[in-house]
Amino acid sequence: MWDLHIKQFAHYLKLERSLSQNSIQAYVHDVELLKQFTEIKKVKATPLTLTTKQLQSFIHYINELGMSAYSQARILSGVKGFYKYLMYEELIEKDPTELLEGPKIGRKLPDTLSYPEIEKLLAAIDLSTPEGGRNRALLEMLYGSGLRVSELVDLKLNNIYFDVGFLRVIGKGNKERLVPMGKAAANYVKIYIEEIRVHVPVKKGSEAFVFLNRFGKKISRVSVFTIIKDLAARIGLKKIISPHTFRHSFATHLIEGGADLRAVQEMLGHESITTTEIYTHLDRDYLRQVITEFHPRS
Repeated sequence: MWDLHIKQFAHYLKLERSLSQNSIQAYVHDVELLKQFTEIKKVKATPLTLTTKQLQSFIHYINELGMSAYSQARILSGVKGFYKYLMYEELIEKDPTELLEGPKIGRKLPDTLSYPEIEKLLAAIDLSTPEGGRNRALLEMLYGSGLRVSELVDLKLNNIYFDVGFLRVIGKGNKERLVPMGKAAANYVKIYIEEIRVHVPVKKGSEAFVFLNRFGKKISRVSVFTIIKDLAARIGLKKIISPHTFRHSFATHLIEGGADLRAVQEMLGHESITTTEIYTHLDRDYLRQVITEFHPRS
C-alpha cells in the first residue's frame, strides 16, 4: 500500500508539478521516512488511515533522533506535500497534516553543524602537537560514529575492531551496540593509538581507555567540552555547540544524505546487540555500507 502510493506520488510530482528529479527524490525520501517510522513502531495504519496524532509521534521521533529544527521542518513539508496529493486525488477526505505543527525554527540557536562547519573545526586543530593528534581522532570519532560524550571517554582499546571497522560501545543502561567507524575516524584513531598514545606514561587504572589526557589519565567529559569550545572560538563560530552537537550532526547528515531511519536508530543506540555477534550480525555489512554511502567523511 505504501509503495504504491509513494510511486504514484512521484509520478504526480513529475507530470503534474513538473518538478526536477532532485526535488522529486527529496519529497519521496521524506515520505519513505514516514513509512519506515510506521514499520519501526509497528503502527497499524496505511497512508490513507494515519491520524494527526500518529503523525505528531513521527515528528517527535525524528526530533528524538537529534535532527535539527530546519531538517524536521523540511521533512514535514515533504509529508504535507504527500497528503496534499492524496487530497488532490480524492483518496482521503480530510488532511491529517492540516493541524500538524513542526518545530519552531529560529527559536533557539541551531545545535547542528553543516558539513563545511565540521570541516572548518577539524582543520583548525594543530596536528603538530600530541594533543592535536588526539583531538582530531576524538572529534572524528564523535562525528564519524555518532557517539555520546560518555561513550567516547569510556571507549576502551579492546572495543575497537579495526579489522572489521566497528566499535563496541557501552551506552545508556549498560546496553551494548556495534557502531561502524567512518574511514576518516578509523585512520586518525589508528594514528593516535600507534604514534601518540604509546608515548604517554599511562596512570594506573587508565590503561584500557583509548583517549588520555597529557597526565596519562582517562580524558574527562569536561575536557572534551573545552576542546570543542576552544575550537569554535578559534574559527569564530557563533553557534553554541557541545559534544552532543556532533551526534546530532551525524544523524542529520546521514538522514539528509539518504540513509534510512532503522540504520541511524541502531547506530545511535536505540537497539542493543550482544558482543558475540560482531563477526556474524547480519546487519553489519549494511550498517558499514550506510556509513560509506551517506556519511560526508567517507
